[in-house]
Amino acid sequence: MTSVDTHDQPDLTVTARPAAVLVAVLAGCGIVVSLMQTLVIPIIPSLPSFLNTSAGNASWVITATLLAGAVATPISGRLGDMFGKRRILLASLAALVLGSLVCAMFSSLVPMIVGRALQGLAVGAIPLGISILRDELPPERVGSAIAMMSATLGVGGAVGLPFAAVIAQNADWHVLFWTSAGLGAVLAAVVFGLVPESPVRTPGRFDFLGAIGLSIALTSLLLAISKGTDWGWSSPSILGLFATAVVVLLVWGAWELRTRSPLVDLAVSSRPRVLLTNIASIAVGFAMYGMSLVVPQLLQAPEATGYGLGQSMVAAGLILAPGGLMMMLLSPVSARLTAARGPKVTLIVGCVVIAAGYVTAFLLMNNRWEVMIASMIIAGGIGIAYAAMPALIMGGVPLSETAAANGLNALMRSIGTSTSAAVMSVVLAHMTMSLDGHQLPTRDAFHTAFGISIVAALVAIGVTACIPMRARESRV
Repeated sequence: MTSVDTHDQPDLTVTARPAAVLVAVLAGCGIVVSLMQTLVIPIIPSLPSFLNTSAGNASWVITATLLAGAVATPISGRLGDMFGKRRILLASLAALVLGSLVCAMFSSLVPMIVGRALQGLAVGAIPLGISILRDELPPERVGSAIAMMSATLGVGGAVGLPFAAVIAQNADWHVLFWTSAGLGAVLAAVVFGLVPESPVRTPGRFDFLGAIGLSIALTSLLLAISKGTDWGWSSPSILGLFATAVVVLLVWGAWELRTRSPLVDLAVSSRPRVLLTNIASIAVGFAMYGMSLVVPQLLQAPEATGYGLGQSMVAAGLILAPGGLMMMLLSPVSARLTAARGPKVTLIVGCVVIAAGYVTAFLLMNNRWEVMIASMIIAGGIGIAYAAMPALIMGGVPLSETAAANGLNALMRSIGTSTSAAVMSVVLAHMTMSLDGHQLPTRDAFHTAFGISIVAALVAIGVTACIPMRARESRV
């Protein structure tokens, strides 16, 4: 059992102006951190030549960020609960700046992988920001602030694609990382000056063995998922990674149940409300990545395929960018719906909208305006759904464990997106046509990918419907 610091009640005297500043600063952190996920997408085809390596080795530039973010998210949440959320948020931003500088100053594979891994460590800033908002804001401001913060995960990714593409096409590729280093440094200074340290703490020893075990299990699992297509799903390496993940997770779970200060409180995490919300998060994360991975390929496919729209990377990014705006615009709507009907209803509504968006994409993929409308519907649903998840989680965990619980929830979304990337890549790689000597996905491949995403959204609806709620849901 953990105890709570004697100053465990948040200061609810924040005035309207500081509250708005706090939300703006933390939302800015969320946007910049999530932007790191799409920062290198425009230069992926050129990375092997830039780094003087093979395409397979260059793919580690993407994988390193994924793995580091997955491992860091639950750990940074726990550290935030124990030692101060602002302090760990600053450490996350420092890692982003350092990683960006490493990538900006070198042009070889190993430093690039190290730098991208350091950038991935900053992903924990988003659940930390959500927890800071809960600790610092008055109750009437928390719902809308958390909705806005949650939306930044999608906004950063949507805005990042055209932002990175414009820089990559008009400047040396290192400028991408000099820019991200500058953004991270500015945000760190602003956080240091304007964000107060939360008084809510969970004293105790840090669970180093739990952190090591979880890191090994997550690395094995996500590495197997992300590299399954390249290495072969039945290869000894992939099967060995899956087996390692299962065995280590079982041992880790037994340890977490026995230790006095666990990294993840499995007793709390196994509560039906928290457990089912995390399962739904995996399904929503899976559905979200269908848009991020599949739609850009549809937009950039040559017109000679009969379905492709022949857009450049910059044009494709600009077509998808309104989705990020849609997430921002719908975040206050999500907060009002949660206040009126509860976060469970809000999550169901978000998943229904996601499913409707993919149905639209399935039926309407003949020109860029149709694709833009479908992507905006999907993005709107993601914004609504993502905004509801922290409210569901924080309504089911003690105040002293909000950062760790939000970190675990963010991890579940990451597992969903990683699984989606693997599944969608298999679909697009195996349902192909030959054009000018190149293998390209067929129209049926895109229809199949959209259909799978519809199923994922429907699964999320079914799981969410089973989440137990109190008769009169208290405000988070």
